[in-house]
Amino acid sequence: MKELTDVNSKTSAGTFASNESSFEVKTEADSNDITEYLRDDKPSTFEVKIEINTDVSDDKPMLYLCTVCDKQFTTELNLTKHNRIHTGVMYTCSQCQKVFSSQNGLCNHVNIHTSKYKCSVCDKCCASSHSLAVHRRSHTGEKLFECTVCSKRFSRSDSLVRHNRIHSGEKPYKCRVCDKAFNRSTDLDGHMRVHTGDRPYKCYVCEKAFTKSGDLDRHIRVHTGDKPYKCSICGKAFASSGDLSTHMRVHTCDSPYKCSLCNKTFTKSNHLQLHKRHVHSNSRPYECPFCGKLFKTNMDLKRHVRIHTDAKPYSCRHCSGRFTRPDKLKTHLLKSHNEGTWFTCNICQKKFTLKGNLKQHLLRHEDVKPYVCRDCPRHFYTAAELLQHLLMH
Repeated sequence: MKELTDVNSKTSAGTFASNESSFEVKTEADSNDITEYLRDDKPSTFEVKIEINTDVSDDKPMLYLCTVCDKQFTTELNLTKHNRIHTGVMYTCSQCQKVFSSQNGLCNHVNIHTSKYKCSVCDKCCASSHSLAVHRRSHTGEKLFECTVCSKRFSRSDSLVRHNRIHSGEKPYKCRVCDKAFNRSTDLDGHMRVHTGDRPYKCYVCEKAFTKSGDLDRHIRVHTGDKPYKCSICGKAFASSGDLSTHMRVHTCDSPYKCSLCNKTFTKSNHLQLHKRHVHSNSRPYECPFCGKLFKTNMDLKRHVRIHTDAKPYSCRHCSGRFTRPDKLKTHLLKSHNEGTWFTCNICQKKFTLKGNLKQHLLRHEDVKPYVCRDCPRHFYTAAELLQHLLMH
């Protein structure tokens, strides 16, 4: 059933994305409005048809659709920012000519030049004194917020809120294309770019593009070698605070993420998810656009595509060497430039460039085979050996 509703405000350049049902909005015409359905009997008015999904479940956020290029957004604010690409309303930094879609984004960026809120440890510039105070906790290790379930502590209150979702299992932000769920709306916005192909953040060194600005910031440190976050126990340095937090679990022996199928534990939740896809799942939803080969994870697809494009985004800062993967670059730095840390087996003194490889090697000394075939009683040392075995079944 359709109904007419009087509205005094102007319509935005977006509409709700759905095709279930609709209603018409009657609005006063204006020289700046886009007239979509003209009425012959009343030239001073027009109708805008807005598609509304009337049976949207509470666990799926409403999507906002750009009427120019059909891109989808989870919030009206993000749609408004995106529309500036089509209207030409952008904000440019007068010092470096970098362009932003919002005035707030420009103001935050200007701090880089003015150094108004600058960290004395790593030179990171923040948007406000509060943001700087929160950032400093990544260096001091101060953690004011404690989880009431597992007593884990955090330096930020929003980090505690996200952590609590591990215990509750809550993932309120779901993708309407593939039903993948997320803890934060920003993670969902970034994920949507997997479906749209949008990668707005490009590296100025190798032109590799990213869906998130944070991913670009971390990637640039591959070229600069900047590692501002140091472990207070062993002095090892890291490119991001998240990597440092994960490293601290080496000293605390904390592996909070446990596989329910094989009891293997992980220091990162995404490592657990990747483990489940690689070892315990046969689903291959990612298809190569060049040869049609299917992959279990998006990262596996990205690595494979480089075979076709010959892309080598990881470059050595000492020589002209370029590599397709970060572990290949790390191995090169160790062997060719003696930069980094070798991981040595304390039993046979064999050396490895990656800690993960040393862990797998130690399993052979201990005769531990944690990877179990679901179709027969056989056990294996590594996931790769299990995957090779599964082909027999």
